Amino acid sequence: MDIAALARDIAQSEGGYVDDPADPGGPTHRGVTLSTLRRLHLDLNHDGRCDTADLLALTLDQTAEIYVAEFFHRPRLSLLPEILQPSVFDMQVNSGAQAVRILQKLLNRMGFPCAVDGHVGPQTARAAAAAARAAPDHLACAYGIARRNYYYALAGARPVLRRFARRRDGGKGGWITRAERFIAPRYHLTDSQHRERTATWA
Repeated sequence: MDIAALARDIAQSEGGYVDDPADPGGPTHRGVTLSTLRRLHLDLNHDGRCDTADLLALTLDQTAEIYVAEFFHRPRLSLLPEILQPSVFDMQVNSGAQAVRILQKLLNRMGFPCAVDGHVGPQTARAAAAAARAAPDHLACAYGIARRNYYYALAGARPVLRRFARRRDGGKGGWITRAERFIAPRYHLTDSQHRERTATWA
């Protein structure tokens, strides 16, 4: 798998600069938060500060490099079976350690026990490898579905976030379509199924 190419694809799908009060990540550009930029001490315009000007200066290539270093190698996603890596990587960019927690909960439900701590260590790697051997044709879709369910649950519990899961016209929001990019089409929700899942939302 070409991680660099996947990182560029994710960066392109993340969009431009956003500073949404509903987003707990704060100011974000191409999926990189200002807090991440400050943690990495990236003063891109060399003015002695790390602020939104530096965030706006991020190029696509720089963003992809940050993704690979911070959201793939740093959380040790390379220890996971390759069939899981694209979706977990995408979710790691989107939601940090929640990506691995979703996987760990799924592995436990499948009968492959591991701690639910958001970290990929030997135990999680072994559980994921065993699950991949047991269900090689279904594990990636199972993770994508678990991820989609997480988004629905999060939006259901926090009304301010519902617009990320449901468009104004009632169709699938960005979170749902993002998760479904990593799920086989036969497991995608129809428009009516999506509307049924969100029917109780105000």
